[in-house]
Amino acid sequence: MAIKIRIPTPMRQLTGGVDMAEVQGATVAALLGQLCDKFSGMDKRLFKQPGELNRFINIYVNDEDIRFLSNLETPVKDGDDVSIVPAIAGG
Repeated sequence: MAIKIRIPTPMRQLTGGVDMAEVQGATVAALLGQLCDKFSGMDKRLFKQPGELNRFINIYVNDEDIRFLSNLETPVKDGDDVSIVPAIAGG
């Protein structure tokens, strides 16, 4: 099944300006794995180490933060809306 992932502006230099990528998988982990295979350098932006998202990266499935679902093992299906949202700090 193909699912679209929204790419945030700060990461679009890795995708050649693409704002949405279509990947396949049954879980968020599988989708992100495909995304990293598709775009060189994406893994370093998303993951601290394999299987551990950087603390400033938030992933949402249908407007729900995966940290409150099943994290990277959150299941996905056709039609789901998946977004990568980098945390913003300021003061």
